Amino acid sequence: MKTCDLCDLHDAQVRVVDLPLFDFGGRLAFNGLVSTVKAADDNSRVREAVEEAGQGRVLVIDAAGSTQRAMLGDLLAAKAAENGWAGVIVFGAIRDSDAIATIDLGVKALGTCPRKTEKLGAGERDVDVELGGVRIRAGDWLCADEDGVVVADTDLRWAQGSTP
Repeated sequence: MKTCDLCDLHDAQVRVVDLPLFDFGGRLAFNGLVSTVKAADDNSRVREAVEEAGQGRVLVIDAAGSTQRAMLGDLLAAKAAENGWAGVIVFGAIRDSDAIATIDLGVKALGTCPRKTEKLGAGERDVDVELGGVRIRAGDWLCADEDGVVVADTDLRWAQGSTP
């Protein structure tokens, strides 16, 4: 299901993330239930998340828009793909973009930064975050593709009028 189709069919039920996110992963279109991380310049909680079974989920990282440090690199992206995550959205930066482009994982971010993060154990998991004017909660459903990112309270692919 394309984000454009979801907006056409279910405009009142979707929330569109208004951010200039760029595609970096080997998978351009992805969707799944949301898990969140809220942390800036420390990806300790990101590492914890991707080491778990993803079960087709999408990890949404609220790094407060910081591009001073990369919240995701090739090793964590590979671990996410290996563990069954569908994608990662980063309101911040990533690194190792050339390697991430070869991994079967959706990755969208504001940009890149070669600097790694601190590892201080800071941050929170599965808390509400706000990206591009949209509140995103753990358990929401997210769909992303070349045209953008939409979020809904439930999986709309099976809603009346939709074709998966």
